[in-house]
Amino acid sequence: MTTRQFDITFDTILHRMTIRRAFDAGRQLVWDCHTQSDLLDQWFAPKPLTTKTKVMNFTEGGLWHYAMVMPDGQEFWGRMDYQTISPIDGYTLLDGFCDATGTLSPDMPRARWDVSFKDAGARTLVETVVAYGSAAELEQVIAMGMEAGMTSTLERLDELLSTLVN
Repeated sequence: MTTRQFDITFDTILHRMTIRRAFDAGRQLVWDCHTQSDLLDQWFAPKPLTTKTKVMNFTEGGLWHYAMVMPDGQEFWGRMDYQTISPIDGYTLLDGFCDATGTLSPDMPRARWDVSFKDAGARTLVETVVAYGSAAELEQVIAMGMEAGMTSTLERLDELLSTLVN
């Protein structure tokens, strides 16, 4: 059995969290799972939620508008606006909570994500740095359960990858 590499740290001085996770798959497949809506819909939500894409345009200036859906049907909408894309190496985006029309929530923090993909032998190391505008915004998402949510979400990606790797 492979030991999973996983690390999440919070830096209240720089208002950011850093997530490092190694996956048992090649970089192209891990990249595809992060950048294709049909694959994102299979893992991008903590259990027991599911994900549904309303719109995805993975291009610089494009966006992903999606909902995380509770088993009872309640929806939590999110929006990621892609800023830069360097295929299979990384991308940056602005992430925020929104409504079903894509209008950003003024009461919730918006964050800048910097996601990078690196070969680690037969594995892929993904590092995601999520930067907030203030320590208070970072504390808000920590209080909302960001650490447990990201842990569960990335475990779902592990599960999906295990079904896709030959």
